Amino acid sequence: MAMWKKFVTDYLSFTKKDRIGVLVLLALILIVVLLPLLWPAKQFAKPAKEELAKIKLPAAQLNKPAGGAGDTDSRRNEYPIYEYPVKKNNRKENAAVFYFDPNTLDAAGWQRLGIRDRTIHTIQNFLARGGKFRKPEDIGKIYGLFKDDFERLLPYVQIKKEAGFEKNEFEAKKVYQAADKPLYTPKKFTAAIAIDINSADTTAFIALPGIGNKLAARIVNFRTRLGGFYAVQQVGETYALPDSTFIKIKPLLQCNHPAVQQINVNTADANTLKQHPYIRWNLANAIVQYRSQHGNYTSVNDLQMIAIITPEMFEKMKAYLTVQ
Repeated sequence: MAMWKKFVTDYLSFTKKDRIGVLVLLALILIVVLLPLLWPAKQFAKPAKEELAKIKLPAAQLNKPAGGAGDTDSRRNEYPIYEYPVKKNNRKENAAVFYFDPNTLDAAGWQRLGIRDRTIHTIQNFLARGGKFRKPEDIGKIYGLFKDDFERLLPYVQIKKEAGFEKNEFEAKKVYQAADKPLYTPKKFTAAIAIDINSADTTAFIALPGIGNKLAARIVNFRTRLGGFYAVQQVGETYALPDSTFIKIKPLLQCNHPAVQQINVNTADANTLKQHPYIRWNLANAIVQYRSQHGNYTSVNDLQMIAIITPEMFEKMKAYLTVQ
């Protein structure tokens, strides 16, 4: 019995603060339950019968199966469908025709003839890469030129013949065709005359087949960093120059003046040597360290005594080194 009284005293009795807390909690619960009864929710008015009829009528017409043409037209007038505007190309309607030379005509002239901007861009790229229109029918090789445009412009093509142009013909892929089907299949590609790789500028390189502005600039920059070419094969080492393109232009390259700028290995430091494309930092450092330990080089051939220099490496860089 004493144990039961102790249990009731410890676990089932409440202090004065506990009783006040329970009463406050019960009061809050009662308020929450009675609140909706004191302020009832707002009742929305029901739509009138006339408004319901206006809503049901279009829904019934939409579910109605399609009838004849008259029924379709009446529903289209009642519920118009938005149609996206179609941009009309009036260039051909307003196009002019006049005698022109496709090798010298500018972009504005092609636009007057009614040619699309994309096709004009193709023509300008073709001319910039050294291409030429040799006869009026050659305009049919332009990629993107429609057959009706070709037939419309062909009678007005007048190509001025260039004097003293030396032709070197090479096989070329069929890359110029009309938009729908090829009109003419080119069998030969006419390239410029051979150039000297040490004196040619970017314009001369661009005239070669497959060489654009970027490749021409890279060849010239590589030549400057080397200090000049001593062999045609070095052009093929230009960054991003495809082997197929180099094989195509190799017969047009000449090295008539193989004089190059040389670096004195007895006075140059490692930073100077590593600037050369054929000499990296580890090789430049080895050349300087060997010179510090054994004295100046008496001949460029002494570099072959450095262990990390292979015969292939020595053959490539020896023309650019001197001991004087």
